[in-house]
Amino acid sequence: MRTRAAVLCAAAAVLAGSVTALPAHAASAAPAAHLAWKKCGTSDYPTLQCASLKVPLDHAHPSGRQITLALSRVRHTAKTSQGPLLVNPGGPGGSGLTLAGFVASALPRRVAAQYDVIGFDPRGVGRSSPALDCAPGHFRTVRPDTVPATTALERTNLARAKSFAAACGRRYAGLLPYIDTVSAVRDMDSVRAALGARRISYFGYSYGTYLGAVYAKLYPQRVRRLVLDSVVDPTGIWYEDNLGQDYAFNDRHRALMAWIARYDSTYHLGKDPARIEAEWYAMRAALAKKPAAGKVGASELEDTFIPGGYYNGYWPELAEAFSAYVRGRNAGPLVEAYENLGAVGGSGENGYSVYSAVQCRDTSWPGGWSRWRTDAWKVYGKAPFMVWNNAWYNAPCAYWPTARRKPVGIANAKLPPVLLFQATDDAATPYPGGVTVHRLLARSSLVVEEGGGNHGITLGGNACLDRYLAAYLANGRVPRGTGVADAVCRKSPDPKPQATKAASTASRRAALHALLGFRR
Repeated sequence: MRTRAAVLCAAAAVLAGSVTALPAHAASAAPAAHLAWKKCGTSDYPTLQCASLKVPLDHAHPSGRQITLALSRVRHTAKTSQGPLLVNPGGPGGSGLTLAGFVASALPRRVAAQYDVIGFDPRGVGRSSPALDCAPGHFRTVRPDTVPATTALERTNLARAKSFAAACGRRYAGLLPYIDTVSAVRDMDSVRAALGARRISYFGYSYGTYLGAVYAKLYPQRVRRLVLDSVVDPTGIWYEDNLGQDYAFNDRHRALMAWIARYDSTYHLGKDPARIEAEWYAMRAALAKKPAAGKVGASELEDTFIPGGYYNGYWPELAEAFSAYVRGRNAGPLVEAYENLGAVGGSGENGYSVYSAVQCRDTSWPGGWSRWRTDAWKVYGKAPFMVWNNAWYNAPCAYWPTARRKPVGIANAKLPPVLLFQATDDAATPYPGGVTVHRLLARSSLVVEEGGGNHGITLGGNACLDRYLAAYLANGRVPRGTGVADAVCRKSPDPKPQATKAASTASRRAALHALLGFRR
């Protein structure tokens, strides 16, 4: 979960007085708790307010140990409010504090004015307390090559995964059994109660789509509007979903190679995507032997290029770094790209700790290592780009120290109309997941970005997508079609080579993807 959201929201995290929420099962019958909101605006989002909320660590024992959730808000300004709109950027492990400001500013003014847009750091994340950090320095460079070409490399990577899981168990033995999707959903209903709302609207990206779907399953009567963008396939959580990602990211990496080939006059790497891809793997092999600046080895190279599978706005910077290294052995741009896109700081270590805790607890995983090895090598033969990086990223789940939950089935016929958004070439949450959830949510409508490959597609500048979103949030109107998709929008254009890095990061789309981070 290489998210930078917690860093970006730091200025917005001036937390106010805490209150204790009512137990989720009693919230509808008791008075709403009071939240003490205080100003915590930033230069980008000056109207942000912040508060904190105490919730039970174990919602089955509401009088027991309490933990604290960090909340943010942009208040409605219209005379009539449509109530709270909770927003989540995904993860698991992503901070949602700044996302509230982004959503409120990116929606049409007349729509945003009708909602209190509410951001939150889920339990364990960012400014919520306690915040997890299982093994500080786990991603310190240079890491072992992810591809276990030798028995020694496999043993080394396995030892790192086991060590991370054991460290989490030692540091957070009392917390880990309660860091999971269902517990986060119970927290969301505590937030609803503290806001004094009978129902909430919800807008989630990526993993946030699964979080929202589970909330809707457990509390269907409390859902007013539900928007799910870049939809997790709930039938594959999480092991099978990860294998699906491996194929999809390989395709997206090849899309980057084809894009570079179209701009040979800029990057001078040739016009044949297959040969450019071969050059990339040659670069990887060279870095495995001699890391750039003692910092970017083969694993770090993968970390740097994986974000390009989430958002094509990173392609110009990646292409420039690739070209500089291959053509002139100039490692400077590559190291800079790693520091911008691949390096994991404190917020990323927190995000990865929560990512692991939630995913490992949410469902069963193959025990031992034999099946992981077999499946990874099988995928590697067809789609080598990310498979081993992804396998080791999730490998702590093979050795996780807590019992596993049974996944929540999200099929639901009790909801008001629901709006889904999905790009056909999304790598992090591949297109079939959106189709599956459309089938499982009886009154849902699916809006498809045909040919789009970015992850997180609304409020990123595609006017067609954003019109459907605005209409739904304004009056509940959804498109209805006769095919798999209820509406289809043309994809946003691919980027062009940029003269400066500043130009490539200036768009609203770039601001969105900085908040969504990576790894769902």
